[in-house]
Amino acid sequence: MLVVVLVVVAVGIAAVINRRRRPPAPTIVSHALPDRLDRADFERPEAPWLVVVFTSATCTSCQGVWDKARHLDGDAVAVQQVEAEAARALHERYRITAVPTLVVADATGMVRAGFGGPVTATDLWATVAELREPGTLPAEGCTHGVEPPSPQAEPLR
Repeated sequence: MLVVVLVVVAVGIAAVINRRRRPPAPTIVSHALPDRLDRADFERPEAPWLVVVFTSATCTSCQGVWDKARHLDGDAVAVQQVEAEAARALHERYRITAVPTLVVADATGMVRAGFGGPVTATDLWATVAELREPGTLPAEGCTHGVEPPSPQAEPLR
């Protein structure tokens, strides 16, 4: 009888331990880029192109993306940083769920390219050049600006 009780207790303890060891259900996190921007929401809506960098003060890679993007600012390209705390309404309106998120929009506000997470200067500048003047990139092709969001993109806090 004692053996049966010990076996039942051991099985119960094993079940509790096994239940606690079971990994949590997998979560799928996806971050989508907006399809269109209302150019009136941003500085210089009259510029033919707009580069918007959605950032957050707590983001460790956002400053690097902004440093690369700001060099694109000129007569034909308006560049704007949209920080989460300072412009919460814009982050919510465009459903920005991870930073850095960078989008390139044309004069109508149609998002033509974007990056979720860190981006190299080469990829960013080549993407904008190709959008402004198709044929700028080599004929063998390039997929810059159409990759899914980087796993390094940081969720907003």
